[in-house]
Amino acid sequence: MLKLEARPQPSKFWGYASPILALLVTVVVGVALFMALGKDPVKGLQVFFWEPIKSPYALGELMVKATPLLIIALGLAVCFRSNVWNIGAEGQYLIGAIFASGVALLADKDTTGWIVVPILLAGVLGGMVWGGITALLRDKFNASEILVSLMLVYVAVLVLSYMVDGPWKDPLGHNFPQTKNFDAITRIPRLFKGSRVSIGLLIALVGVAGLWVFLFRTRAGFAQQVGGLAPAAARYAGFSSRKALWIALLTSGGAAGLAGALEVAGPLGQLTPYVPAGYGFAAIIVAFVGRLHPVGMVFSAVLMSMFYIGGELAQSRLGLPKSLTGVFQGLLLFSLLACDTLIAYSVRFKVRKGSI
Repeated sequence: MLKLEARPQPSKFWGYASPILALLVTVVVGVALFMALGKDPVKGLQVFFWEPIKSPYALGELMVKATPLLIIALGLAVCFRSNVWNIGAEGQYLIGAIFASGVALLADKDTTGWIVVPILLAGVLGGMVWGGITALLRDKFNASEILVSLMLVYVAVLVLSYMVDGPWKDPLGHNFPQTKNFDAITRIPRLFKGSRVSIGLLIALVGVAGLWVFLFRTRAGFAQQVGGLAPAAARYAGFSSRKALWIALLTSGGAAGLAGALEVAGPLGQLTPYVPAGYGFAAIIVAFVGRLHPVGMVFSAVLMSMFYIGGELAQSRLGLPKSLTGVFQGLLLFSLLACDTLIAYSVRFKVRKGSI
């Protein structure tokens, strides 16, 4: 029989190998899933793991998907390392997109290219406002940040629906619930001609470096992590738990809002009901698969964006439902949770007495 035995200390090897094993488990289960659906598993794996990287254009689209996932995950890592459970990044992403759209719609013939800066800042502000509501309710009334942040996602969806069906609805849009297309001057600059990759990718990479410095080279970052790992020790050291709460949720909300601004002023070019793409929820998986480490989250964001693109290709080429994306995301998360058991426990094979 198999038995789990507690290790004397956590395994460093499995701390790094667990995500890799989780990916392999996901692939194996994915193969079985394709076979159960009557599809060629080789073609199924091809659309998920080869098609997104087979050409420069495909790599560009991969980066377009990975950028918002990475930016949101960077903010969530600050929360989770601080033991603050922000589950509502999707709502902060939407409010950031709405705030940014409001600025973009103000553009006229006299507007200069510098309007991109206030568009992005508006997105950050929107996300911080939505994250700040959660922080306020947790700080003043000890409300669960998990429930509050999650419920605010649905409020954000309703706000988005109201804006695109009401005051911001395009009068020339044939009654579709959407704003007019943003003026070209408001669009986020692209990095390469013929590609949709924008400066958002550079912002995300700067965010990776900035978060690494904050977490591992500053006193403020140390205080955030101590508060999450050992609240009593943080209080003894004079670190403020309230300050850590507000920093975590405002940082996370601002990052999600920035991602929303980059999306509506970049690839989408307008505000529509299709802005909610699940990035805020998928970024939670990105953060944990990346071990809440800035560099690790770069790789997990790329992997998650492959699942997004693979799901779209599986729908068009294999006739499978688009929800397959969520299936692979869920498989990866649960596989990781299962494989993480090996960090604290070792598997031993023991023969039962009397079985021979």
